Amino acid sequence: MSLYEGDEMDHVADDNEMAEVDDSMYFRGRVMGDSESDDDDDDEYDHLDNKIIDTSAADARKGKDIQGIPWERLSISRERYRQTRLEQYKNYENVPQSGESSEKECKPTKKGGNYYEFWQNTRSVKSTILHFQLRNLVWSTSKHDVYLMSHFSIIHWSSLRCKKTEVLDVSGHVAPREKHPGSLLEGFTQTQISTLAVRDNLLIAGGFQGELICKYLDRPGVSFCSRTTYDENAITNAVEIYDWPSGAVHFMASNNDCGIRDFDMERFQLSKQFSFPWPVNHTSLSPDGKLLVIVGDNPDGLLVDSQTGKTIMPLCGHLDFSFASAWHPNGLVFATGNQDKTCRIWDARNLSKSVAVLKGNLGAIRSIRFTSDGQFMAMAEPADFVHIYDAKNGFDREQEIDFFGEISGMSFSPDTESLFIGVWDRTYGSLLQYNRSRNYTYLDSMW
Repeated sequence: MSLYEGDEMDHVADDNEMAEVDDSMYFRGRVMGDSESDDDDDDEYDHLDNKIIDTSAADARKGKDIQGIPWERLSISRERYRQTRLEQYKNYENVPQSGESSEKECKPTKKGGNYYEFWQNTRSVKSTILHFQLRNLVWSTSKHDVYLMSHFSIIHWSSLRCKKTEVLDVSGHVAPREKHPGSLLEGFTQTQISTLAVRDNLLIAGGFQGELICKYLDRPGVSFCSRTTYDENAITNAVEIYDWPSGAVHFMASNNDCGIRDFDMERFQLSKQFSFPWPVNHTSLSPDGKLLVIVGDNPDGLLVDSQTGKTIMPLCGHLDFSFASAWHPNGLVFATGNQDKTCRIWDARNLSKSVAVLKGNLGAIRSIRFTSDGQFMAMAEPADFVHIYDAKNGFDREQEIDFFGEISGMSFSPDTESLFIGVWDRTYGSLLQYNRSRNYTYLDSMW
């Protein structure tokens, strides 16, 4: 994963900036987040719409743009702007031409699926990102509750009450209120959050300097603070919370220092640590806890024994660096997402090649999620597109969710009823909510 360096990041942001299609349109769509205050952004909202207006399903049925973009007042149509984006958006690649080279293997899919229906776009919730490659900053804990990063705050949004609440402010000093062996009681100051994970009552935030901040949502303050490494290249790329076979809650952190670390949250202790030949960008544990999918700054991923860290099989096929992975709940199938604009589907029973290669429109596949019932898989590009596939029926059919703006993260609710998508844009930054369609006919699983 690329290091956080100002000049490099500015260059990448410039490459990915949305086209200046009309002076009256306030898209900023840059890949790199902006630390400017919300007050500055509110002026832009006022200029366009006089006030921040959310968009409901009823509004969308009447023809309103789901993001509230006033296309009728602009000198370009939505269709023309979409075409401009497809032509001008520059995918970030570590391996030149990886996106073009991967196209020949991609599986054709039938579009037009209607698995999740638009429910609401909430512009009062501003979802932001700090690193252009890391997009795991939105997590749902119920069909009404979602947690996300908004500048230096971790925010809880209740779509039932239409209310947002600050859960943790990391702009100042954050220190644990509980004492645990190994916890950094002095805490951290001005933590730059690179990744986030929330499950049930536990929230884990990872930082650019290897920080880990652990908070239980039903307890005041922070429970545990740790720094995984003091390595110069220490950024925490991903965090996964899971249950150990004994029932104990653990989490696994993937770091740019080539390591993964497993923490036992009952004792707040590091339980094991493995090192690999390249920076680890994402890790996923199989449902039975026995296998790990490891992806990072290498075109080949690894399937690893979770107890020993020994490689079982390399995962060969991608052409660039990978930043996403996820297991199907059946424990047989998993997916990896890459900067070559593809998501590969693998069957653990035969890893000689992937069983399907799914193609994005604009850029890298930066996050992947399966529904808890295994029916659907969603993959998110860096911007504009989230694809939902019928996972139980061979990934042959997809629903394409189409909007404008960088994607900070996405999350299905645990009961599969909702899908939340964070959209980062200077003016149209928001939280999209889609609810599961009742019009879809479910077929028998192919797995």
